[in-house]
Amino acid sequence: MLRPDEALLSAIRESFITEDGGIFREQLDLAIEDGYKRLLSPAIEREMRSMLTEKAEEHAIGVFEKNLRNLLLQSPVEGKVVLGIDPGYRTGSKIAVVDPTGKLLETATIYPHPPQERRDEAVRIIRDLVGKHNVDVIAIGNGTASRETEVFISELIKDSGLSLRYVIVDEAGASVYSASDAGREDLPDLDVSIRGAVSIARRLQDPLAELVKIDPKSIGVGLYQHDVNQARLGEALGNTVESCVNYVGVDLNTASAALLSYVAGISKNVAKNIVAFREENGAFKARKELRSVPGIGPKTFQQAAGFLRIRSFEDPFAITPIHPESYHVAEAVLVRLGFSPEDLLSREKVTQLRRKLVDLDIKSLAEELNTGIPTLEDIVDALRRPGRDPRKELPGPVFRSDVLSMEDLKPGMVVTGTVRNVVDFGAFVDIGVERDGLVHISEMSDSFVHSPHHVVAVGDVVSVKVINIDSDRGRISLSMRI
Repeated sequence: MLRPDEALLSAIRESFITEDGGIFREQLDLAIEDGYKRLLSPAIEREMRSMLTEKAEEHAIGVFEKNLRNLLLQSPVEGKVVLGIDPGYRTGSKIAVVDPTGKLLETATIYPHPPQERRDEAVRIIRDLVGKHNVDVIAIGNGTASRETEVFISELIKDSGLSLRYVIVDEAGASVYSASDAGREDLPDLDVSIRGAVSIARRLQDPLAELVKIDPKSIGVGLYQHDVNQARLGEALGNTVESCVNYVGVDLNTASAALLSYVAGISKNVAKNIVAFREENGAFKARKELRSVPGIGPKTFQQAAGFLRIRSFEDPFAITPIHPESYHVAEAVLVRLGFSPEDLLSREKVTQLRRKLVDLDIKSLAEELNTGIPTLEDIVDALRRPGRDPRKELPGPVFRSDVLSMEDLKPGMVVTGTVRNVVDFGAFVDIGVERDGLVHISEMSDSFVHSPHHVVAVGDVVSVKVINIDSDRGRISLSMRI
């Protein structure tokens, strides 16, 4: 309880006492003390608690936003046939094979673990699927029985002599997606349990495209996420997802309705209309065809067009973030340098174009073309790297062919791992054993670290040194001070 300040009491007392002492001092003191204890002090305390709670919520939501953004912007694994495994014991491990575009090829269920332990049958099924579909990589979910499945796959690769690698995929939210409306719309003919395996395989190929189908609050990369205002958290995370989608851009001919709905200006209903139009009329060949989709008017087209990508000779600029309103400027730049818009689809021509763009005088050209310098700089940057996916510049996932256990770890050992979560006191790193190790903030650098977010981000691949292993409590202490 806050105690009344004597100076405050004196000031209040003097303001009430008349020159002739018309108010009894004793009664006034009692009234002031009662008012302070019963009314003023609780009000101050409530206001201070409210301010501190709001500040803590803003910090927690900020941590979640940063982690979610880094998770969504993880590097995709393109051009690979992926076999996804959703591990399990009694009900078996669910398997789904998807082609490089994410199309489902085949599903199966294996029972290599107790109580069934049909290991030989499981080996035969996986070898058949790998051979039949030319599988390049196996994605294993990190949930129940993940460790046992990893050991099983590692031994299978070693014994069979297969040129395969596997990777552990964070399956947070996969079960939520499986039973959601988005899951039912996406894979209507599949059992709920199999949808999780499909999601695990696809999120390795394109984390952003798959994770947008899941409520961000179910992904689990936050800090005290259940204790904060859920409405504010949902709004902040929704804005983060939309920012990531528009930053990367969306392939108009392959994107799902869930992904399209996060593009600026496009609602969920319009996103469904785009997918329906695409299925009925075939792939889009130019951005202007969007005007024929129900629900897309001039304003919506103006907002969304620059974020939608198409690879087509009918609309070569659609492979870049250049907006249709600036096509004439972009074409003028190309003509000036001796190129055509169609050259943007040729890797050799783009290499030649990039060399010539280096010597371009932006200021004088902007005056000549009657356009703004910032606009022209953006256009030139887009012409340098048509079809650029900024996620490809980030480190990819850690692929493994062998398995480690906590017993294999020794203090001083240096291993490679992937950052799974970043919090105020450090970062949790997956180093390929059954538990994620903790890099405490004090072990992140030889110099002072104000915040772990300044050093690492979710999805980063880092080299760490093992400091201590507590097998009884399942704790691993790591250091980045190698």
